[in-house]
Amino acid sequence: MLKKEKKSFTVDEIKRKLENYCVYQDRCHKEIEEKMWDYQLIPEAKEMILLSLMKDNFLNEERFAKSYARGKFRIKSWGKPRIVRELKFRDISAYNIKTALKEIDETEYIKTIYRITENRNNVISEPNIYKRKKKLTDFLMRKGFENELIFKVVGEVVS
Repeated sequence: MLKKEKKSFTVDEIKRKLENYCVYQDRCHKEIEEKMWDYQLIPEAKEMILLSLMKDNFLNEERFAKSYARGKFRIKSWGKPRIVRELKFRDISAYNIKTALKEIDETEYIKTIYRITENRNNVISEPNIYKRKKKLTDFLMRKGFENELIFKVVGEVVS
């Protein structure tokens, strides 16, 4: 069996590749570090590239957190607790998480949970009202909304 040799790159080539990686989509430090790990760089080179990416504004944790929160809310209709959990998983600071959550308009947030609850309620074919509420509650919990809000909305939508 032939072993595929890994192509080696200069530090400048890797830096350029990572710049393109960041330009394509906002990235967090953790994603960049994982990408650098693939290139098997020495710690000094990693540090130099990371600082360069931050200095040239290719890598900005606050911008990443804001766009992540906006995108996951608007596109996937995730709740705030789920967004917070995912940002923490990516090692985003508490300050940046708090800033990112300000990107989500409160009235839009309430409208969204009502909209997805009503849509899901129309799809569920369960005649038993308690089982229907349970299915809706589970769905909204997976979406990552707050428990109090879920119970309030499910109670209003299913009657």
